[in-house]
Amino acid sequence: MAIEYPSSQWQDYELVDSGNYEKLERFGPYYLRRPEPKAVWDKSMSDKQWNTLTHTCFKPGAGFGKAGKEDSGTWDRLKKMDDQWRIAYNCGKTCPSFKLRLGLTSFKHVGVFPEQAPNWNWIYSQSCKLMKNMPSIPKVLNLFAYTGAASLAARAAGTDVTHLDSVRQVVTWANQNMELSGMDSVRWLIDDAMKFVQRSVRRGSLFNGIILDPPAYGHGPDGEKWKLDECLFSMLKDVDKILAPENSFLVLNLYSNGYTASLAETIARQAFKNFKTLESGELALKDRFGKVLPLSVYVRITR
Repeated sequence: MAIEYPSSQWQDYELVDSGNYEKLERFGPYYLRRPEPKAVWDKSMSDKQWNTLTHTCFKPGAGFGKAGKEDSGTWDRLKKMDDQWRIAYNCGKTCPSFKLRLGLTSFKHVGVFPEQAPNWNWIYSQSCKLMKNMPSIPKVLNLFAYTGAASLAARAAGTDVTHLDSVRQVVTWANQNMELSGMDSVRWLIDDAMKFVQRSVRRGSLFNGIILDPPAYGHGPDGEKWKLDECLFSMLKDVDKILAPENSFLVLNLYSNGYTASLAETIARQAFKNFKTLESGELALKDRFGKVLPLSVYVRITR
């Protein structure tokens, strides 16, 4: 099984240390301290060293860690820092280049999941191949698209990108990231992913690239309920029908605890009967002391 990490060339991000159910990360000029349930080992640095570096620390609030709910809380500022700031993603000619606006949210997120960088690179590489091999511009669909790093990776290659999320605020955030990156013409949709895929099946729509990063639980804009365990396989069988039979790729990323790479691969092999290549693995971060923090699993398919 493959384990992939962000490139050391990415200068605007670093996992500094991890342990005791926390992680210390640098995003651009700022050091952030956040809960991390998977960091079950001891920290390599002392609390004093952590405190010396930290600009802000996330403090869990009511409801933190409850099944089906986001981890909510507040940020405790230890040093002066901006409410919003920017970082760049640029790791060389074989990688996409874009900018992201970051900010402190009440759900401990900041607007980017750094371990996804290998997926961005793969999406960019596959999109570039399609641009060279197809007579028309390839169409890429990003479902559960959040603030749009994967959308920008596909758009950086020149593809026609549709970005879909159920939350208006994060779609607006993604639009800002597109503008910061000097890009344009991404199609923005605020919609329920399952309903959109089902409509696309009925219409006979086809996409050359499909990106899925579904949460364990979620809601559509009209209150539609999403539960990963109940909905994922059904959705993938419909996605199979809208993924072009050739000159196409798919990326599935899963964060939910209990989903291993082998489980994700088995699900994909059952949902997608036609493919040239299928690979699976883990996405992880490695801190300065070599401790590996696995955060998600992926499956990648080409046709």
